[in-house]
Amino acid sequence: MHLLDAARKIFKCVPVVNEVAAGIATEYFNESNADGNRAFALVTAGPGLTNIITAMAGAFLESRELLVIGGQVKRSDLKSSLLRQRGIQEIDGKSIATPISVASKTIVEQLPFHEVQKVLHSSPRPGPVFLEIPLDVQGSELNVEESKINPHKLSAFENQGQQEFLNQIIRNLREAERPVLLLGGGLDRNVANKLFRRLEKIGIPVMTTWNGMDRYGSDLENYWGRPNTWGQRSSNILLQQCDLLIAIGTRLGLQQTGFAWEQFAPLAKIYQVDIDKAELEKGHPKIEAGLQADAGYFLSSFLGSVNSDKKKYSKWISFGKSVLEAFPLNDVQNVTAEGFISPYVFVQELSSKLTTKDVLIPCSSGGAFTVTMQAFVPKFGQVIVTNKGLASMGYGLSGAIGAAESSKSRTILIEGDGGFAQNLQELGTLAAQKLNVKVFIFSNSGYASIRMTQKNYFEGAYLGCDVETGLGLPDWNFISKAYGLRFTRLEEESKIDHVLDEILSRDEPEVIEVKIDPDQTYYPKITSRILPSGAMASNPLHLMTPDLSSEQIERYLPYLKDKIKK
Repeated sequence: MHLLDAARKIFKCVPVVNEVAAGIATEYFNESNADGNRAFALVTAGPGLTNIITAMAGAFLESRELLVIGGQVKRSDLKSSLLRQRGIQEIDGKSIATPISVASKTIVEQLPFHEVQKVLHSSPRPGPVFLEIPLDVQGSELNVEESKINPHKLSAFENQGQQEFLNQIIRNLREAERPVLLLGGGLDRNVANKLFRRLEKIGIPVMTTWNGMDRYGSDLENYWGRPNTWGQRSSNILLQQCDLLIAIGTRLGLQQTGFAWEQFAPLAKIYQVDIDKAELEKGHPKIEAGLQADAGYFLSSFLGSVNSDKKKYSKWISFGKSVLEAFPLNDVQNVTAEGFISPYVFVQELSSKLTTKDVLIPCSSGGAFTVTMQAFVPKFGQVIVTNKGLASMGYGLSGAIGAAESSKSRTILIEGDGGFAQNLQELGTLAAQKLNVKVFIFSNSGYASIRMTQKNYFEGAYLGCDVETGLGLPDWNFISKAYGLRFTRLEEESKIDHVLDEILSRDEPEVIEVKIDPDQTYYPKITSRILPSGAMASNPLHLMTPDLSSEQIERYLPYLKDKIKK
């Protein structure tokens, strides 16, 4: 109560319906903001904290700034170690938040400002910070102290031996024939914006992770797409055949390398730059060397040390272009039933109409997410934010609200109907704030990815995956109108162009239902199989489903064809 009263006098306060929306919106606000402004989430004690835990977990896994300030019962009502609860709505927020925070603290007395800053900047790798403040501490008279400290910044060349790491990469570049530069979300957007012309000139193909999707654009000459377990087939094929991989600002997690990580970039020497030493030492994938450093600082130093020589890799670049042209982002074997819209066609059409000033918020899981991450064609300058680490449904709307509030730009949300239903109450927040968010709901009557899993691995024993198996979903027209939002239903592919032009011309929030085939196929993908032991085994990145023909293997996997089992 005292925190809220203080906040309203200083900050712009945006009320949300559920606390989890505050956490997600705060994460996306901070992630999409370019001018240094920051948001924080303010929640009540007890359920306020437990509701926001999912958002904190997502920000923790994605290494993003999220300050959560929570209320707590007065100090005299705090429970002892033997009690479950003493104060009303009391819960041990600090202990709950600790595993998914870089710092978690109960403020039992007033702290000087510099002590608070120590907590806020206690880790070089960003993540949630949770502070809970008992009611009587909130209400006490404030003793302002102006002493401050500077946030800790990890220098790329702070430790002995780091210059040698760069020298080692330069030496390998001289010998390499097929290098690839992979940029991740650890690279700051502002730094990427400053360095993109230098990146374009070096003659080395550039790929991005999903979190780094907006650090480089498809409209730049040496852009080779987004490799991933659900990545673009052309990018996966090329990454797997490189002989030198320089990964900057990416932790190279299993979604990036594939579960068959032993076969990730099997022909390459891998050099990895990450802010977290533990990510460099986790053992998968096997790397030649790792450097604990700020991605932007290292990339700037790297570009300053590399000679621009496009001719040196001309054969590799020519081969790459042939692969990119051979595999369209909408696989030719995808099937869309009559009367529905292909999500791939829709995403590609939408991406062609968006400008460099637009913000894109793909949801965090399911078919709507993977299609967007595979088929969207980014323009350099666009801001694209998702949270794929936790891969939670229901992230999109809250994230779009935070990003729109931060950027003040037109914001595009794409989310499936099953995921959207989990936090649809924030349509009230969207309507109240009058943000220019275009909400595209892929309507396929439920959880398409779960339905596909039950079909592929459990012989079609469907349960709780769609309206026919007990999942309840609303009429999106009625829901939208209940919140006073304009609604459009899009059911014909032939009308996509016209409808998008109309929608994008209006400066207002609105909801668009896109009718998607419940049995839509989602190719390409990495296929897994269940072993007799019950464990799962997956194909490497270059062997996506549908299988390549022998002619395609011969032509587009020349460096790996002898390793592929016939």
